[in-house]
Amino acid sequence: MAVPVVAAVVLLLVSWQVAVDGPLLGLDRSVRAAVRAAHREQPDTLLDHLGHALSDLGSSVPAIPVLLAAGALAAWWWRQADAAGRWWLPLPVAVLTAGLIPLLVVPAKAAFARPGPLGDPLTPGQWGWYPSGHTTTASLSYGVAALLLARVAGPRAARLLTAGAALLAVAVGAGLVWSDFHWLLDVVAGWCLAALVLWGAARWLPRPGGGGRRQASGSSLR
Repeated sequence: MAVPVVAAVVLLLVSWQVAVDGPLLGLDRSVRAAVRAAHREQPDTLLDHLGHALSDLGSSVPAIPVLLAAGALAAWWWRQADAAGRWWLPLPVAVLTAGLIPLLVVPAKAAFARPGPLGDPLTPGQWGWYPSGHTTTASLSYGVAALLLARVAGPRAARLLTAGAALLAVAVGAGLVWSDFHWLLDVVAGWCLAALVLWGAARWLPRPGGGGRRQASGSSLR
């Protein structure tokens, strides 16, 4: 229960501070100043390109296609594992997750209407920067993809999938902050939103075939 409690508390605290322009936003300004100083002191085109590339991993493409492909692959694996007639479940889970992301992010962006790090005022009809849509998209897409596949993977493969999804989520957030696309707290809010959804999905999603994918040879994916 620690994960959803911590995620919810942090999300509420950060959202409150963003809404009232509280002192916690000083952390955003300090981190941005440190990043800008690092850019000036050690200019590196390769790092800048890497930051942009990592940020792009949180775009709808490639994140959503990866999620849907993982749902299809997981459904096939679940069927191989004789999932008691529920082998199709990963497909709607993947589709619902893809649809849930904008439902979580867009209303919040419109409600908080937070300007980005560059300080440009929002134009009429423009969404704000809080929370980070790229962070939420990456964390949920790669997280749910890993969760669906891990349900029929061996323990070692499940750990690798979980670690890979977490690494991608962190990398996207770091790329966004390094590239000056988002404030740090925008990214933190995206991580918290994803953590709450992933915790709920992990509690609800069944584990077919006793947790291991049975192949024709009788071995499981490790």
